[in-house]
Amino acid sequence: MNDKAAATGKANEKIDQAGLEQAFSLFTEASRQLVESYQELEQQVGSLTQELAVANGALRQQFEEKAALSSRLETLLAALPGGVVELDDGDGVVTSNPAAVEIFGRELIGVNWLQTVEPMLTATAVIDDWTFLAPDGAEKRLSIVASRLPSGERILLIHDVSESWRLRRQLEQHKRLAAMGEMAAGLAHQLRTPLATALLYTANLAKPQLGESDRLKFGEKSLARLRYLETLIQNMLLFVRGHQAEMERVDLAAAAEDALQTVQPQDTGQTRRWRVSLPEGPAWIEEASRKELTGALINLLENAMQATAAGDEITLDLARDGVAWRLVVADQGCGMSEQVRERLFEPFFTTRKDGTGLGLAIVRNLITACGGEIDVSSAPGEGAIFTILLPAAH
Repeated sequence: MNDKAAATGKANEKIDQAGLEQAFSLFTEASRQLVESYQELEQQVGSLTQELAVANGALRQQFEEKAALSSRLETLLAALPGGVVELDDGDGVVTSNPAAVEIFGRELIGVNWLQTVEPMLTATAVIDDWTFLAPDGAEKRLSIVASRLPSGERILLIHDVSESWRLRRQLEQHKRLAAMGEMAAGLAHQLRTPLATALLYTANLAKPQLGESDRLKFGEKSLARLRYLETLIQNMLLFVRGHQAEMERVDLAAAAEDALQTVQPQDTGQTRRWRVSLPEGPAWIEEASRKELTGALINLLENAMQATAAGDEITLDLARDGVAWRLVVADQGCGMSEQVRERLFEPFFTTRKDGTGLGLAIVRNLITACGGEIDVSSAPGEGAIFTILLPAAH
């Protein structure tokens, strides 16, 4: 019995030792795996630490670059000669540079633009230009251009254009004075020749030995020169006063017919070829003076007659061109050089000996007053084409 128990004890002892060895082996394997995992984790931590250091370095570099850019932008904004104002979506001023503060003479950040600043601005005839009465009483001319950001904020660019505006007004005044001087010189030249001729003819009338036929001849010539002076003065007054007739709806086709009936009989013997193309119905324009418009067409047709000779063709064509009526007066006459064409509508400029130089200037003023345009194309020996565009009535 004791031997059997001893044998059993020995067997159990062997089993416990084998289990212990197996457990130790498992523990050793688990420890090895844990060490390997720790080493791998340690490598990953080291790699992540390096990546984080690189990322931090890149972020630090980006931050430094953005800080430098922000500092540069602030420096540029402060150095800009024009004013810059940033408004939030409620029109409150959140940013303004020193130039804007200097222009308005006060600090702007925190104020409401619409309630505080805009009431002090007065709109002018020029888009984006305003007048501003500074705190010191000086009136400034400001150019304010707004630009809206996607976030709803607005950026205002403000320029003080007072000096350039003053210089522009002076230049316009000098131009007007120069134009008045040229007009006065041209008028004196236009008046002097016929007046001197009329005085010469009138002086001959006082000669006692002058025969009756010569007296009548000199009297008619003197009267003709005086009538020419009267026409010149009337044209000058018409040019200076501009368009004063009452505006009404006018049938442009009927006005063209009237002009033709006035000018065509002057073509003695019908030596010129007339090509006329007018619409069958009326060609209404909204605002014009039929009398003045007919006079302008007469002027163009008479010029065409004077520029042409027997056998040449004169064209009068009226047709619809979109929302306008296009009227063309063309001839196959002598034409004109580019230098003459560029000055054709200038007051007192003429290439004819007996011309006043006001006819075409009056025509252009009238067409412009009717809301239209007039243009001419020509070349020496190739005739001339006058094209008029007048807005059609609705």
